[in-house]
Amino acid sequence: MTEGKNTVQMPHQLILEDRRALTVSGVSDVDSFDEVTVTVYTDMGELTVKGEGLHINRLNIETGELTLEGSIQSLTYAEVPSRSGGFFGRLFK
Repeated sequence: MTEGKNTVQMPHQLILEDRRALTVSGVSDVDSFDEVTVTVYTDMGELTVKGEGLHINRLNIETGELTLEGSIQSLTYAEVPSRSGGFFGRLFK
């Protein structure tokens, strides 16, 4: 077996509807989430969603799909840092 990350990038797309519903494709992992902040990893960088009453409706890491609802106030990208796995990566090891 070879060690390393899968280098195939998933398509990355954001669909924001009325600042209440967000669909994100290309999600590789979720780092953290609560009612005011959701942080996910994508091939385009770390995406932080801030708002109020945020709730993850659907998460499928295999297809890279994430849907969430709430009052969305900001979407912020940061470069992808080297990491040891996000919340779900650590949870399911």
